[in-house]
Amino acid sequence: MSDLYPIKRALISVSDKTDITKLANALFQHGIEIISTGGSAEALRASNIPVKDVSELTEFPEMMNGRLKTLHPRVHGGLLALRNEKDHLSAMKQHGISEIDLLVVNLYPFENTVARGADYATCIENIDIGGPAMIRAAAKNHQSVTVITDNSDYGIFLDEFEKNKGHTSLNFRKKMAYRAYSHTAGYDASISSWMSEQEKDEHPKKIIEVGSLVQSLRYGENPHQRAAFYKDNSSGFGVASAIQHQGKELSYNNINDTDAAFELVCEFDPSLQPTCAIIKHANPCGVATGPNLREAYKSAFNCDQTSAFGGIVALNKTLDEPTAEEICGIFTEVVIAPDATAEALKVFAKKKNLRLLTTGGLKSQSNGGRSIRQVSGGFLVQDTDDEVILENSLNIVTKRKPSDIELEDMFFAWKVAKHVKSNAIVYAKHCATVGIGAGQMSRVDSCRIAAQKSIDMAENLALEFPLTKGSAVASDAFFPFSDGLMIAAEAGATAVIQPGGSMRDDEVIKSADDANLTMAFTGIRHFRH
Repeated sequence: MSDLYPIKRALISVSDKTDITKLANALFQHGIEIISTGGSAEALRASNIPVKDVSELTEFPEMMNGRLKTLHPRVHGGLLALRNEKDHLSAMKQHGISEIDLLVVNLYPFENTVARGADYATCIENIDIGGPAMIRAAAKNHQSVTVITDNSDYGIFLDEFEKNKGHTSLNFRKKMAYRAYSHTAGYDASISSWMSEQEKDEHPKKIIEVGSLVQSLRYGENPHQRAAFYKDNSSGFGVASAIQHQGKELSYNNINDTDAAFELVCEFDPSLQPTCAIIKHANPCGVATGPNLREAYKSAFNCDQTSAFGGIVALNKTLDEPTAEEICGIFTEVVIAPDATAEALKVFAKKKNLRLLTTGGLKSQSNGGRSIRQVSGGFLVQDTDDEVILENSLNIVTKRKPSDIELEDMFFAWKVAKHVKSNAIVYAKHCATVGIGAGQMSRVDSCRIAAQKSIDMAENLALEFPLTKGSAVASDAFFPFSDGLMIAAEAGATAVIQPGGSMRDDEVIKSADDANLTMAFTGIRHFRH
């Protein structure tokens, strides 16, 4: 027995009317009766496509400002009736219900309404009721009903429709039903999340994350792992919404590292300081500000030239030609920036494998978002780390107070340390990193590694002294002993910024005083695991 089922009657009710007349015209040309509602019916009639109003079908007018129009047995019966059940067929005949074989529905633009900052009442009015009910009914009855909820699926539907001479296959209907349930689930999840935020429910009993497929990836972190990239429904600038101008497809690791780089440069206000961050394996290997992007890139690169090879470059201002020329001096995987000039694009066009992403802006560092991490059998949810330290909130705990230059480098190093995997140590001088120690089990080891990297770069650059001499050092968490602090002092650091809070703070402060260091406690730590 064939699983093909004919389409003789369609109901169209769409909020997003993109390509709807093209679809409806194809149905009309095949002699299919079209039922429609409100604005959809008007749009189709304006294109000379005959339609039957749903109110004519139900013999009820649309009422309550459109809240009630499709919630009727002649609609839902036409969608839900099992075509091979005698009782269903008898009920249809008795109550004047006709089959509906195709449902084309997309929902009120709730997410867009929220995104444009509409008031509470307007957002509530943009919660669709009849649409999800019809979609769920049609999807449940996919044995004989085809449901389309996304205008990007119109083309594949028409191909199926033409190939099967006005019919659809069961496999196709199943696929569309699955997509339909995903559509309504995502819609309800968005409403639930928004209402939870309105009620300021810090820990809702259920959390539902919704993502839309951006692309299937060749593999994950390793070739044996399958992977895909999804975009969530939150607004704002980022990797998921960026435009890729050139280069081969991004990999899983590219996306992860590019996100880390972009998050870091978003810490720095572009109107105050052009900033460049170079990332390798999700850790910064060089970050700097400068009078322009080119100089910022050069300073960031000179922190660790070896690690920068094959890295990710993030900029907080429009990529210009001089900076593009400088970046092309070594192999770079990805560059991400708010925008790029036409001249910069021409420079990069010569490097066909270099990916360039533009985001259109920078992410807000105070958006009150949340981060989610999967664990075995569940997941952890926390606020994003948006805490900002101001000068008047610092607690200078040493006898010597920092100079203005030291203070500037302390703040710079602190911002970078927030984006370095724990245990994190960052040396900075003239608002450029000069040594970074990341991801070590011992904070002392991070101190040593960061200092050694500065020594290595001094040799490469033929400098008399490592750039850690006269630098500020930031630690993402407190120094539990004075040993790590003394390594920093031996490396030439003169200023320290750290959270404080150790049982041995007094011992550490005394060691700083003995070494003539200036040290500030922030009272806040920045673990990043």
